[in-house]
Amino acid sequence: MEPVDTDVTGQEKHDGENHDGGAPSGEEAAVERPQAPTLGELLLAVEELWPESLAENWDEVGLVAGHPSTPVTRVMFAVDPTLEVIDEAVAWGAELLITHHPLLLRGVTTVAATTPKGRAVHRLIESGTALLTVHTNGDSAVGGVSDVLADALGLQDVAPLTVAANGLPEEGIGRVGDLAEAMTLGDFAARVFGILPSVAGGVRVSGDKDGLVRRIAVCGGAGDSLFNEVRASNADVYVTADLRHHPASEAREAALNGRPYLVDVSHFASEWLWLPAAAAALGNVLADQGHDVEIQVSTTNSDPWDFILTPG
Repeated sequence: MEPVDTDVTGQEKHDGENHDGGAPSGEEAAVERPQAPTLGELLLAVEELWPESLAENWDEVGLVAGHPSTPVTRVMFAVDPTLEVIDEAVAWGAELLITHHPLLLRGVTTVAATTPKGRAVHRLIESGTALLTVHTNGDSAVGGVSDVLADALGLQDVAPLTVAANGLPEEGIGRVGDLAEAMTLGDFAARVFGILPSVAGGVRVSGDKDGLVRRIAVCGGAGDSLFNEVRASNADVYVTADLRHHPASEAREAALNGRPYLVDVSHFASEWLWLPAAAAALGNVLADQGHDVEIQVSTTNSDPWDFILTPG
């Protein structure tokens, strides 16, 4: 995975002199270079793109570590706030790391450096690197995780599987839309495989390889809680991650004429696709506000699996 740069550069200053050697005229006055925003200003830009009000009520999003008055010149996006990712951000000189997954989703009683979570917190604070989580608000928002996945698969007339309680009609968890033309499940699964970053788990498929599919439901990350919504959408196939044995088996038993077929992908891979789009979106907002920030996508593969054995 190559890093994505959305470096926002400013205009060059004039030399400060006119032809007579005196003070520059109004038209020749120096143009100020864009300034680095504070962390607080950057949080406002993030809120514009991925409002915290869109987060699910069980979720923990927002600022985890960092002082709002700190200037930010470099931002790194990643899926997971692992120690390896944090070290990558620190080595690059990022003052802010934005991750999709929370570091502290469930309650902890200590952040001592003798624990993995504690080591992460200490590394962030000691290096002066802020951490911000954009999780289910990044899933739900327009241009979010599932929107990017739907766009990468070439879906048209896309709508949410579940409409956000506090958002626009086009915001919510999951997406459903149509391919421009029907294709076989085998060819569609190959398309899914082709757009995702390479991970050990690959792509698992349940259904008739030669069956035709056109209406596609997607949910980046773990989506086995949305089977009722997928069936209601009349999708031919459902693309999501982390499909467990029993929910997948029950979905197959409840299928009508075998539909929806299932395409199970890596959790990490399905959400990594959002990172370059998110980096570009934030870069555009900051540039419009006159800020100068470098934004890069982490190159660390934080998928937890290293290799897989298959029959044959």
